[in-house]
Amino acid sequence: MFYEITFSPTGGTKKSADLLSAAWKEKTEIDLMKRRDDFTKYAFTAEDICLVAVPSFGGRVPAVVIERLQMMQGGGAKAILVVVYGNRAYEDTFVDLEDTLKAIGFQPVGGAAVVAEHSIFREFAAGRPDADDEIQLKEWSEKLKAKAEQGGEVAFPGNRPYKKYGAIPMTPKAKTCQMCGKCVSICPVGAIPGDKPNETDAEKCITCMACVATCPMQARAVNPVALAGAKAMLKKALSGRKENELFL
Repeated sequence: MFYEITFSPTGGTKKSADLLSAAWKEKTEIDLMKRRDDFTKYAFTAEDICLVAVPSFGGRVPAVVIERLQMMQGGGAKAILVVVYGNRAYEDTFVDLEDTLKAIGFQPVGGAAVVAEHSIFREFAAGRPDADDEIQLKEWSEKLKAKAEQGGEVAFPGNRPYKKYGAIPMTPKAKTCQMCGKCVSICPVGAIPGDKPNETDAEKCITCMACVATCPMQARAVNPVALAGAKAMLKKALSGRKENELFL
């Protein structure tokens, strides 16, 4: 059986995973964004293939993703690792994910690094995966399926020990909130109180931007001064078109 496991706050990771899953006729989707889901119920077998797609947060796998994956049982299932990043760098995200999956019983057999529109600075890699990416990723899907059926080890880039985990420390806040509560349900870490959806718990927030992307009134945003400062600091690293990478 084929499974697509994703953590996609703003949609780029899910779109990338869907394109790389194109070669499989049927799939079961597992959404790691759902904080109320019981992830301990997922126990795979050696007959299964799982495509695990995560965003790179500061060159690492988001901590909440690691925690939810560790609740599962790999059972010898083959794993395709997909790392999605916003045109800067993915650094140690692959080895972080690889080690996590191996520890719970998965067998990594291949993977891909995919560029998607930056979740905070949306003008960088805007619209990606774009039409050219779609053609490429669908072709890669066939190659990944063949490799998964064949089996065999794969080498991923990255360093051990990993770089220190840390996302951009900016908390989205609501200015003109209509209290609809959509952000409450989408937040993967429960940082937005159900009775006060115009507030955000800064200690829980991981700056994934799911609430910003979801808000129908565009009421949520990060501090514009902090945003401008971070953008100026990262502009050089984020500029230019970076290409996707395939690992078999």
